[in-house]
Amino acid sequence: MTDLLKGDLVRHDRFGIGRVEETAKGGGPDREVFFPRLDKQALVDVDDLQPLSDAEAAAYEMVKLAARELREEELPAIELGGRWQGGELVLKPADAGQAAKSVPIESFFHKIVMVRDRLRVMEAQINSHKKLTDEEKVELQQYITRIYGSLTTFNILFRDRKDHFVGHKGEG
Repeated sequence: MTDLLKGDLVRHDRFGIGRVEETAKGGGPDREVFFPRLDKQALVDVDDLQPLSDAEAAAYEMVKLAARELREEELPAIELGGRWQGGELVLKPADAGQAAKSVPIESFFHKIVMVRDRLRVMEAQINSHKKLTDEEKVELQQYITRIYGSLTTFNILFRDRKDHFVGHKGEG
């Protein structure tokens, strides 16, 4: 499979999905491949690489775009409830001899929002996954719903109800 060129998306059994960065000098069988999941570039024998299908490459690019949007915070701003602004989260150990830990509530809130947004990206990936059966997708969705339910404790931090976590609403 020596026809892999710079920019091609490939899969490696051990390193996962990567992008060919360079072809070997002199036309050899090795390719320099960057594997973002590992944040690592490696020289890999072309026989150990499989090109992604057009559909897989398109899905990969969509997920990459979604991740970039999350990083750049192109999503609508989620606001902290007014009564919490400028506050702090204090964790006090039961042992009076140990110091309490204080964290600005805005930092804690930002982490909660990032967890929520990453769960939404994971949900979208599961729903669009080509190899999962509908039954497997439903089972994974149920786990995500339970995670949302576990996070409902933090709903008091959100200014708007539309931003709340919503878990399972009963067996109905």
